[in-house]
Amino acid sequence: MKIKQLLSGLAVGLAMSASVHAAYPEKAITVVVPFPAGGSSDAIARAIGPKMVQRLGQPWVVDNRPGATGAIGGGMVKRAAPDGYTILVASIGVYSVNPILQKTLPYDPSKDFDLLTVAVQAPNVLVATPKFPANNMAELLAYMKKSPGKVTFASSGSGSSDHLTAALFWQKSGTSGLHVPYKGGGPAMTDLLGGHADVSFVNINTALSHIKAGKLKVLAATGDKRPAVLPNVPTLAESGIEGVDIYSWQGIAAPKGLPKDVKDKLHTAIVASLNDPEIKNKLVEQGFEVVANTPEQFTKFQAQELARWKAVIQAGNITAD
Repeated sequence: MKIKQLLSGLAVGLAMSASVHAAYPEKAITVVVPFPAGGSSDAIARAIGPKMVQRLGQPWVVDNRPGATGAIGGGMVKRAAPDGYTILVASIGVYSVNPILQKTLPYDPSKDFDLLTVAVQAPNVLVATPKFPANNMAELLAYMKKSPGKVTFASSGSGSSDHLTAALFWQKSGTSGLHVPYKGGGPAMTDLLGGHADVSFVNINTALSHIKAGKLKVLAATGDKRPAVLPNVPTLAESGIEGVDIYSWQGIAAPKGLPKDVKDKLHTAIVASLNDPEIKNKLVEQGFEVVANTPEQFTKFQAQELARWKAVIQAGNITAD
């Protein structure tokens, strides 16, 4: 009789556990973006929000937590319960650069997160303020070699994709510039538009409208081919700078230890939202390429990116300062 009661109790417990997971989500999902509003990670989190609400039936609340090139928000997500109600939308720096540059990083992306998907990728574009004297790469290189270390390069933070793109560009072109880090892509763009910095390797989506409006001039793109949205812009390789084929990317993760059914449900909803024709077309128009890969593919890619940027950082003797 006791064995039958025990088995009955276990069955009830399992059923209750399954029903709890099956009911996910039962409340709002907090989406931590570890940068200010206006940058690429923020744009992706907000772009898929309406479709995530439709698919999961609960609010999708973007929570901007900037600081330390994404490390503050990353640490916040690490400490959150692995229940599917806190997720992270962040860039390359948070997943594959901070672990190399920051000695006291409050999270380890390879151990503390369930990596869900690389949402999108996009090339950076090298843009300049309209009054800057160089109008193409040849003129920029000549100007930088005449005035080494004088041209200011704005970035969204130390160790961000735009910072490391600039560092790799200096290494490959034999030039030097002055790095000016900001607390996110939005503030960097604001100062660039205000003429407080000379040039920047910015995410193409954040620069596109300003380029089309004539508020910024574009000198080159970092991809292995010309951007579809800016077909007249040459790549750095076409401009004579080899080895700077770079894409920035945004990935989505959650605290380590998500129940499999919750993880699968989240991943399915995110991928479907990214590939929704309405959302995908808007993202492509902004210069993004939708990736929407599997957790296993993201894990492998993140490890490859860690190795790549470690080599760049060591070669350039780059620090987080």
